[in-house]
Amino acid sequence: MILKLRRLEMRPQAVLCMALLSWLSACTSVPLREGTSLGSYAGMSPSGGTLTKAKLRVDPAPVLAAQTVRIVPTSTQIGSGGFDPDDLALITNVIDRALCTDLSDRFKIVVTSQPADLTVHATVTNIVATNRTAAAGSVVASLGGTVAGLGVPIPRLPIGLGGLAIEAEAVDKEGSQKASMLWSRGANMITTRARVSAVGDAYSLSSAFAADFSRMLVKGKDPFKGMPAIPSTQKLWASLGGDPKYDACKAFGTAPGISGLVAARFGLPPTWTDKGAAVSQ
Repeated sequence: MILKLRRLEMRPQAVLCMALLSWLSACTSVPLREGTSLGSYAGMSPSGGTLTKAKLRVDPAPVLAAQTVRIVPTSTQIGSGGFDPDDLALITNVIDRALCTDLSDRFKIVVTSQPADLTVHATVTNIVATNRTAAAGSVVASLGGTVAGLGVPIPRLPIGLGGLAIEAEAVDKEGSQKASMLWSRGANMITTRARVSAVGDAYSLSSAFAADFSRMLVKGKDPFKGMPAIPSTQKLWASLGGDPKYDACKAFGTAPGISGLVAARFGLPPTWTDKGAAVSQ
């Protein structure tokens, strides 16, 4: 009798878990396609995680031997996507900022005018626009659930989810490619918070790309294998709006910190709190 009661008690939790897994899998599918910015696309192997599609190649020995990195500002190859130039500038800058912060865990970051063991360059190859009306509806539903005191997350509407695709490489002083990655990911109904902006989801996903690519260089291996790394102190400090570890990273400005977290909670466009690059690049 007690066993039956316990099974009945656990049934709602089991149903909730199944629902959450189902919602998590409901995400935008962003094709993984080759662009034209990499020096080579040869030798890349399929990889990725539950939500991320990826192909990559890394030469462990020279990558692990490298001590310095310079970051060439991220570019775009998305054609006439109808995005506001300021929004695109914000996306490319937040990618560079996140790369600079994450790579600082092991490498010394130098300014673009200085030589380095590795030079990193990323290119945005696709942005799937976030539907602002659908995002606004999701924000209202989420805030309404909070006010009502519901104890479960309110999923986003399963329409109008955005996405992002990027390719990137790291080359040595002679210009020989030592690591490369094709990466794409779509927003999902649970873990990607809705923001009322055409690039709201792309902005949120930028840091996920930076984390994956940086981990490949820091560890010299496939970043999708093994346990996730615990964020370093310097990374946590930078995410809260603190100054970066290296002066070279100051060119990409500072993260919006607490104000950015509040803005994200209320679904505000990232341009409201993220001031972008600190200087002209």
